[in-house]
Amino acid sequence: MHVSLLKFVRWPLLLISVVVLAACGENATLAIEQGTGPNPQLPEPVKRPIPTVKIAPVKGWTANAKPIAVDDLQVAAFARDLDHPRWLYVLPNGDVLVAESAAPPQPDDAKTGAVLRNKVQGAMMKKAGAAVPSANRITLLRDADGDGVAEVRTQFVGGLLSPFGMALVGDRFYVANADALVSFPYKPGDTHLTAKPTFVANLPGGINHHWTKSLLASPDGSKLYVGVGSNSNVAENGMDAELNRAAILEIDPATGSSRVFASGLRNPVGTAWEPHTRSLWVVVNERDEIGSDLVPDYLTSVRDGGFYGWPYSYYGQHLDERVKPQNAALVAKAIKPDYALGPHTASLGLAFASGTLLPERFHQGAFIGQHGSWNRDPPSGYKVLFVPFSNGKPNGPAITVLDGFLDAEGNAQGRPVGVAFDNSGALLVADDVGNVIWRVTPKAR
Repeated sequence: MHVSLLKFVRWPLLLISVVVLAACGENATLAIEQGTGPNPQLPEPVKRPIPTVKIAPVKGWTANAKPIAVDDLQVAAFARDLDHPRWLYVLPNGDVLVAESAAPPQPDDAKTGAVLRNKVQGAMMKKAGAAVPSANRITLLRDADGDGVAEVRTQFVGGLLSPFGMALVGDRFYVANADALVSFPYKPGDTHLTAKPTFVANLPGGINHHWTKSLLASPDGSKLYVGVGSNSNVAENGMDAELNRAAILEIDPATGSSRVFASGLRNPVGTAWEPHTRSLWVVVNERDEIGSDLVPDYLTSVRDGGFYGWPYSYYGQHLDERVKPQNAALVAKAIKPDYALGPHTASLGLAFASGTLLPERFHQGAFIGQHGSWNRDPPSGYKVLFVPFSNGKPNGPAITVLDGFLDAEGNAQGRPVGVAFDNSGALLVADDVGNVIWRVTPKAR
């Protein structure tokens, strides 16, 4: 057989073999609730040559299907037929911005030193609905008549590179692309920005094992905070590939200068200011491939200069023996997170309660979009959670706000990502597989 043809035939067989083997032999021994809260159970790591793979195949929403809201809430579509909507930002005038985005093109697999891993990962992403071309745009949605449905839709900004985080500071609108922070002039009421982007600062790009770059402005607008994920699962590409990654960067928009604000955060995505203490909080997507019960994603406050373990340890100072060489000095100072969100839930979105529209039990706390697992059997995530707070800290068990993203056969009808509050106090949820923005309000009496 010709070499190129042999190679063509062999890759699908390898992929099928790996996925079949990975799907056998390892299941969660703990309920997801046991890996949730301030003191999650952390069993011994599972050592397997091939990790568990349990993927929810993409199905999408049919007819009038929608997520299932908790008993005192209801949910309806704010906008449909979007193109992989990932992140949300609400402008002061009430316009809702949606980053329609997916991973940027990757370098040649041969350059990464992990060809088989990348082939398998690509097949998994395709099955999960993540391997789609990026629309590379931000779309504006406007509900001018206040009926809870956007009737105005325009391209706010196009020609971007896998945009994600957004922030308005004064008359400048900032966008975190996969490789750079840029800005545009903005006037209230603008529905389309025509100016060319102004470069602000470089952001770590390249292989982009984690490509999203979240963005949050300080309350006074003098600093911008960018969440940058790691370039690997547990530094298997070497720490040289992790410069300014697995970290929250603090950037001065006036000069473009930056520094590492906090580190050891494998994939820090949703960031927000807790409204009572004004402290910075983040949702972190933790490491994979040591069993269905490890490691919990988490929600935590962030200290300036704090180190949170990655890659050397997890959930504080629990050593990850896969990482060589170790760094005992850093492990000794690793900070335990505030609140676990369950293993492999892919917790990404974060918004603190805003306003008084929702029932009183949702007035203080954090709403979290959980995109859903691939490395846990049975699957975890695929829901929107609420973590109640008191005096600026988590207080009590998490409440499932939206569920039903997986159907009875385990197919993904949708996958929640970004969450935000509109100006009425309703919760908006970006669903990148369903291509919908959902709007959550109190149940009509």
